[in-house]
Amino acid sequence: MTKLFLFIAMTFVGGTVFGQVASEPDKATLLIKDQTIPSFKFEISKGKVVSITDYKGKIVLINFFATWCGPCRRELPLVQEQIWNKHKDNPKFAMLTFGREHSWEEVLKFGKDLNFSFPLVPDLKRKVFGLFASEGIPRSFLIDETGKIIYLSQGFDEVHFTELKNLIDSKLN
Repeated sequence: MTKLFLFIAMTFVGGTVFGQVASEPDKATLLIKDQTIPSFKFEISKGKVVSITDYKGKIVLINFFATWCGPCRRELPLVQEQIWNKHKDNPKFAMLTFGREHSWEEVLKFGKDLNFSFPLVPDLKRKVFGLFASEGIPRSFLIDETGKIIYLSQGFDEVHFTELKNLIDSKLN
């Protein structure tokens, strides 16, 4: 009975702490809503480096995940189904899904195993993640056409996922 109570308590606390929309700064979130994201470069495919500034003029969903992360594994299939599949052909939309502390081999295998068709890119040394936060995944940042953050969240929560999806829909429709 004590173990069950502890499990329920930890689940509640974890859901509360890690399922919040981070509109105000916290210790782990380094950027806030309405802030312009910093400039950075990353490998969009093996050997091809691009800059985030190449995405100006688009609504960009930036997501950070790890292959071992349970909430990430719950969130990403919904991202595939309800966001990527709906908007992937829209020239005003881009999605960048960074595998925190993962290599090309790991993110490509993960994507293949789970049938993801959206771009998965490695962030082996947390160079990109470290610009946005110090800890906590999954994390999503929605960036407007000018490079400003219009939505951010940490953890996975269906209510906040729906808010994110609806905001993307409203910006692209």
